[in-house]
Amino acid sequence: MGILTANLFVTLDGVYQAPGGPEEDRDGGFEFGGWQGAYFDDETGEAIGAGIDRMDALLLGRKTYDIFAGFWPRQKDHIGETFNALPKFVVSRTLTRPEWEGTTALAEVSELAEVKERFEDIHMFGSGHLIRSLLEADLLDRLNLFLYPLTFGSGKRLFTDGSGFPAAFRFAQPPRAFPKGAVLLSYERAGVPVTGITIGQD
Repeated sequence: MGILTANLFVTLDGVYQAPGGPEEDRDGGFEFGGWQGAYFDDETGEAIGAGIDRMDALLLGRKTYDIFAGFWPRQKDHIGETFNALPKFVVSRTLTRPEWEGTTALAEVSELAEVKERFEDIHMFGSGHLIRSLLEADLLDRLNLFLYPLTFGSGKRLFTDGSGFPAAFRFAQPPRAFPKGAVLLSYERAGVPVTGITIGQD
């Protein structure tokens, strides 16, 4: 069974919308696109690149797929060549003929169980709605949160009011801090939360 890892760039108040560029995703009138660049450094790039080099398949939600498919096919750098060569999967009930070469559309999250049987190291980027669905279906093995030291007060968040569910996590590797203030927190599922304990009582 392969490992499915979600990589998410997120602010202190949980916003993951449009880290890569001003026009990346203006849904809801979001005006702060392109916020990741000010905190990007060589060490962060190496950490992100190492994950990309390990992966043997790419998974995306529909919104992130449209962003990636409009950008990466034209890129000739190492990351572009890697993404273009990899088998790609997008979860969507409306996309039936993906144009990005090597892409397979999946109508249901449950179909990813079979994908995990075929690949060893599947990675996804962004796709917050899909991350929530994968966690609820217990199909996501690891969550890499690249946490950035800023807040916006608006924008798409990984968990909004009422969208979460009980789940516990543990570190998959020690936290890693980067020179410009970002922190990588890598978690794996650890069953359900332990509750009902009063601190200080035996």
